[in-house]
Amino acid sequence: MKSLFQNGNLDGNSLKAILIFAAVFISVALVLLIVRKIAFSYFYKWARRTQSHADDIILDSIKHPSVYWAIALSLYIALDTSNFPKKYVDYGLSTLYVLIILSITIAAANISSKFAQNLIEKSGKTSVTGLSRTVIKAFIFAIGILIILNSLGISITPILTALGVGGLAVALALQDTLSNLFSGVHILVERPVNVGDYIKLNSGEEGFIVDIGWRTTRIRELANNIIIIPNNKLAQSIITNYSLPDKKFGFQVKVGVSYDSDPDRIEEILIDEALKSAGSIKGLVTEPRPAVRLSPGFGSSSLDFTLVCHVTEYTEQFDAQHALRKRILKRFRAEGVKIPYPTTTVLVERN
Repeated sequence: MKSLFQNGNLDGNSLKAILIFAAVFISVALVLLIVRKIAFSYFYKWARRTQSHADDIILDSIKHPSVYWAIALSLYIALDTSNFPKKYVDYGLSTLYVLIILSITIAAANISSKFAQNLIEKSGKTSVTGLSRTVIKAFIFAIGILIILNSLGISITPILTALGVGGLAVALALQDTLSNLFSGVHILVERPVNVGDYIKLNSGEEGFIVDIGWRTTRIRELANNIIIIPNNKLAQSIITNYSLPDKKFGFQVKVGVSYDSDPDRIEEILIDEALKSAGSIKGLVTEPRPAVRLSPGFGSSSLDFTLVCHVTEYTEQFDAQHALRKRILKRFRAEGVKIPYPTTTVLVERN
């Protein structure tokens, strides 16, 4: 066949060729999609029996791209068995090549992102953010697009040149957006904060870092509200990170007792209660060991002690203080230790 069209209309042979092509393509595609579904069902059952997460990551990453592979193989078989002119076969093969490169790019981006996430989480040194996943995927997609353009005979050099020239105009128009993007990259590289850290800004906002995106950082308050902060504002803020260098947090419980009390006995009671409470009060730990100081010391009506304890993380201190104070009060009552009320002595001189 010199052409599929004769005088603008399909002739009998051309119509027959198209119908055969469509029938072969649809039939092969249905068979391959069914085989794909059965194969993935079997591989997922096999992956659940293994201890490694690598097979789960690979299966999840290629699940959707495998649809493109089934379509590409169906297209190749249909073209190979057709009687189409070489020109149309070449168009089909170009489409086939684009599908293959696109599907491989998607699979590679998903696998790289998930493997990076898995490795980072295992290292425990930092955490995966939306920005890091986006950067990894964008880099791989950029390579895939350049390969597709090159395979279609489109020169990459003029495109890169145009991007370089137009990049200045784009940078001027998107100053705030780019500032937030590079601030996010700066935060990821320097790591003053990580996802999961509890932080407080000098402007007063505080909470857990939920995610660091390409434009904003999300912070969840204790009241379960989300604060959205532009990355450039976060990078310029003075940050108190309660999760660095260690998540353990020290808190103080101040106690005042009568001047008739034995200071050594009071110290012994407070440390004993702190150690006993570590097993029953959530978050309270015995390392570092609780300590007691006679500080602030000599009050107007009481001896003032300070008990220093530690919890596993910043937010555990509130419940720990509440429970520990109740236990200390009950222990003081059982031991006969008096907690004095403020008193004022007035001396009246008579002439």
